[in-house]
Amino acid sequence: MREYLQYFFEELGFDKPWKPVSRPVLAAWLVFYGAFLVYAFSAHGGFLFIDTANLVVHEGGHNLFGWFGPTLGLWGGTLLQWLVPFLLAAYFFSQRQTAGFVFCLFFFFENWLYTATYMADARAMVLPLVTTGDPDFVEHDFNRIFTSLDVLAHDTTIAAVVRALGWCGMIGIVIWFARQETSRQESSPLQAPEEEASRFQQFLSKESNLR
Repeated sequence: MREYLQYFFEELGFDKPWKPVSRPVLAAWLVFYGAFLVYAFSAHGGFLFIDTANLVVHEGGHNLFGWFGPTLGLWGGTLLQWLVPFLLAAYFFSQRQTAGFVFCLFFFFENWLYTATYMADARAMVLPLVTTGDPDFVEHDFNRIFTSLDVLAHDTTIAAVVRALGWCGMIGIVIWFARQETSRQESSPLQAPEEEASRFQQFLSKESNLR
């Protein structure tokens, strides 16, 4: 079983090292993520510019999962909204593309803030609603979901937990990104002479074989 799992991870490329990011690129990304976190915090749970794209994916999820019945159709908006960045992050993880993985996972967790705002509105239902179908039949996803789960009275508590997890995820992946690249860049100068020595030894070995 252990050998099978090892082979499985090797085939997926999980044993490969992460592709490096240069110092200027790392600095630019960290500035971007820092500015976005400040922007999101200053919005106090309000609508962010990225949420326009989240909304499009959300509505597409209702249409896509609606083919599998009304229950999945109801949940489908949030499911697809979370699945798209998560699956993209999984792809970049398999390719060991550090910047792409961090970007997609960062906005996967940002979606949790958007979802939390929607959840917190389950009882109040004051947010403007959007639908791709007949506007006369527009409904509040989480009012129906929480009602069916008998947790409607706890909508703001659930939303607060989801929002906190979203913030932890965004901050956590940025810290991982910074530490991953900083440790790599600090260790690479020490590893370089060893790599050159190994190549030199291989060269000498080839030369002796030719003789």
